Amino acid sequence: MTKRDLVVKIAAETNLTQSDVAAVVQKTLDYMADELAEGQNIELRNFGVFEVKIRKSRKGRNPNAPTNEVVIPERVVVKFRAGKELKERVERIVPKSIK
Repeated sequence: MTKRDLVVKIAAETNLTQSDVAAVVQKTLDYMADELAEGQNIELRNFGVFEVKIRKSRKGRNPNAPTNEVVIPERVVVKFRAGKELKERVERIVPKSIK
């Protein structure tokens, strides 16, 4: 599903214009990105938590030259943990039905 698909679906269900829905969806994503960029976590009840984490530095190897070790510096990443309801809904999927 793309952002566009989401906008079309919401607009159809709510009888709002697609441009109004698109503006709200974009503003929501902008606010979420701003919070994450400031190092804040975002918790959406029954959906999940977006967390800002620091990935420690580690040693890596080039598969073509495995004797050469490269230090991969620490960096900040965003992790997502699914909430209980989302996890339960996803667990009901039959593995063969995933596209």
